[in-house]
Amino acid sequence: MSVQIINREGKPEWAVLPYEEYLALVEQVELAEDIQDYDNAKAALANGSEELIPSSVVFSLARGDNPIRVWREHRKLTQQQLAAQVSISVPYLSQLETGKRTASLDVLTRMVTALKLDAIDDLVN
Repeated sequence: MSVQIINREGKPEWAVLPYEEYLALVEQVELAEDIQDYDNAKAALANGSEELIPSSVVFSLARGDNPIRVWREHRKLTQQQLAAQVSISVPYLSQLETGKRTASLDVLTRMVTALKLDAIDDLVN
């Protein structure tokens, strides 16, 4: 590598190198960052702090299917089980899933916890 060092007051202040060598260094740094990101994601999956979401869930949500129902089914919960965990009635949950009623902030907050989601945004269209 051919680098020109420019000093200021006897101390190195600038390093000038050919552009092609600069690009090669940038590529190496980006590759190292990608490897670190991969390692972090793999560790997060292994320790359970992240999960993989199946494409069927993503497609259902993108299609506009009711997110409460999509996540409930993904978590393999019946309406009875989720209603009990959230302390609401099954008919009320059914109405939420069909869009006939809107959940309160308190109910949505409890659903986020019961469905192991990150935010209320995950439950609203």
